[in-house]
Order: sequence, then C-alpha cells, then structure tokens
Amino acid sequence: MQVFREFIVNHWYFAIPMFAMSLVAFALVLWRFLLNMSARTNINVFLPQLQDKLAKDGVEAAIHYCETQPGLIPRKLCVAGLETSRLGLAAMRRAMVNVVELEILPMLNFLLPMILAIAKIATMVGLLGTVISMIGTFSELTNMKSGSELGNRGKDIGLALFATALGLVTAIPLVFAHVLFKAWNHGFELKMKSVAQKLLLMVQAAKTPAAAAPSSAAVTPATMRR
Repeated sequence: MQVFREFIVNHWYFAIPMFAMSLVAFALVLWRFLLNMSARTNINVFLPQLQDKLAKDGVEAAIHYCETQPGLIPRKLCVAGLETSRLGLAAMRRAMVNVVELEILPMLNFLLPMILAIAKIATMVGLLGTVISMIGTFSELTNMKSGSELGNRGKDIGLALFATALGLVTAIPLVFAHVLFKAWNHGFELKMKSVAQKLLLMVQAAKTPAAAAPSSAAVTPATMRR
C-alpha cells in the first residue's frame, strides 16, 4: 500500500486519468446492467396471458396489455406485430423484423462500444505512462554513479509499472463484461425470434374461429331451406 500511495503522489498525472477511466467504466457497466434488467420479461407468464387476452378481448385489448408490461419484447416486438395483424401474417413478420433490427438491437448494444473502447484505451494509456516514466528514469540513470542513487532510481522504475498495472486492472473486467453483455444480447435475440413465431401462431389461431363463424352462418339458412 505504501508503494501504491507513492505512485499516486509522485505520478499523479498518470494516476488521475487511470482512476477517472476506471470510474467511468464502472458507471457504464452498471448502467448497461440496469438497462438489461429493465429489458427482461418473464415469457412463461407473459405469453399465456397474452394468448388469453387476444382470444377473449381481441387485438386492441392485447396491444394495450402489451404496452403495460415491462420489457422490450412486449412493448416493442409484440406491439409492432399486433398493430399490423390486420394486414396479414407476412406484414406482421416484416414489422417485427424491422423493429428488432432498427429499435431493439440498437438499444441492446447501447454503451457497449464505449465499454470496449475504454477497455482498449486503458491498457494503452497505462503502457504509455510506464514508457514515459521509464524514459525519464533511464535518462537520469546515465548521470548517476553511486549505488544508493541507482537504487532510488530502481524504485522509480517499479512505481512506473503501476501505470500498466492500473490499465490492466481497468481493461480486464471491462473485456469480461463486454463479452457477457454480447452473449446476453445473443440470447435475448433468440428469445425474440421465439416470441415472434409464437405470436404469429396465436394471431392465426385467433383469426381462424372468426373466419369460420361467417361461413357457418351462410351455410345454415341454405341447409334449413332444404
């Protein structure tokens, strides 16, 4: 701890930017994590309730129900599909594909480029701090002759390596978090595809009884006249 304190005091011009990047990176990771939590939906509970609402009350009630649910899948994906359900299943599919590509995926990838950029920059900034400190230390070593002075300069070399260490300490968790977020996005995308397919089946099943009712009503009078 004493050596680390000396690094902060003697090399503050490297320590302050590194600590600032670490704080910003932590805030970005926490922000992205909270956004992911707010995007989730319990599909096992949501889909049966949506199917019941669609069968009993119709499309408009189902849209209103989706708008009141938490998560991106009900409020974005399902609403886009239900709003175009009167135009047919092909229109529903196109609408859901568009909302996934143009709205949901950009929202899921928000902050990820910044997290990855800080992870890459932190390592290079730490290495740059170490190199600059080493250049200054080695230039002073050429003018020294006594062993005690050389020992003090060796201590400065050790302090300079703290810049690289701080860069790695900042970068490694960020790279790990970025990989986890990308994997979460991939799983969420697969879940959206599954929900979209189930929604198409639910709308098709809801339209089938409505289409069969007029045809049966038209056949009944003719049969009675016979």
